[in-house]
Amino acid sequence: MDRIPDNFLGLPAKHADYRKARYAILPIPYDSTVSFQTGTRGGPRAILTASQQVELFDDEYGRDFSGAGIATLEPVAPEMAGPEVMHESIFAAARPIVADGKFLIGLGGEHSVTSGLVRAVLKKYRKLSVLQIDAHADLRDQYEGTPYSHASVMRRVVDMGVRVVGVGIRNYSLEEHRFMQRKKIAPITVREARSNVDWIEQAVERLSEHVFVTIDIDGFDPAYAPGTGTPEPGGLDWFQVTDLLKATAIFRTIVAADVVEVIPLPGSMQTEFLAAKLIYKLIAHVEANR
Repeated sequence: MDRIPDNFLGLPAKHADYRKARYAILPIPYDSTVSFQTGTRGGPRAILTASQQVELFDDEYGRDFSGAGIATLEPVAPEMAGPEVMHESIFAAARPIVADGKFLIGLGGEHSVTSGLVRAVLKKYRKLSVLQIDAHADLRDQYEGTPYSHASVMRRVVDMGVRVVGVGIRNYSLEEHRFMQRKKIAPITVREARSNVDWIEQAVERLSEHVFVTIDIDGFDPAYAPGTGTPEPGGLDWFQVTDLLKATAIFRTIVAADVVEVIPLPGSMQTEFLAAKLIYKLIAHVEANR
């Protein structure tokens, strides 16, 4: 009896060979700074398992994109010496992947993993911007004693000189509000996405040519993605997110991405399957617009 290969999408070896693959999946099972529900360290494994049930034929494009090559790498081991050391570990793991010319896709894990990935991509693409799909601004200077908290990850990205365009943001602190006013950061809220027909165009216009896409799964409404640590009502839906990704792929160049904050829920694979299909849809949009 044939076994499904234990990699992203369950691909045969010829389409999962790192040497030939355009895409590299980097699991990061880390959740040491979470502040509400724990369990995101199980997210990467759950997404990989769910991905093996995703159809490779994309009905929108009428194509199978797995031939582009999608390699699944060994997970980055959680670093218990502290969040700053983990940041350095993620950066060290990601940098050679980017240097090899691969399209890096991180699998979180909590959202703090993004800063190390962005830092690695920034080494190659100096005029990088970040499209942040998220319920939260994540712009606190520090949280619960560390500047490398999941609640501070976009602040660290801004500190790198990278423009951040947030979409779906609907919960943030007074500190973050004042920081955004000072830095002239204007997220596109879900309310705007519901009322403004040009919201996708406005989001894309704010991005630079090269874009890192970070998707916190709580950017979706919890009706679609209940498996997350800090669910916020009133989120985005599948078509809003995928239409935004498509427009970004058409008018800008997406060079790397991550999907974070997935928590596996007993008896439900709804969230991890959405995450897995979303990653493949992102690959489809990038490939169709190469």
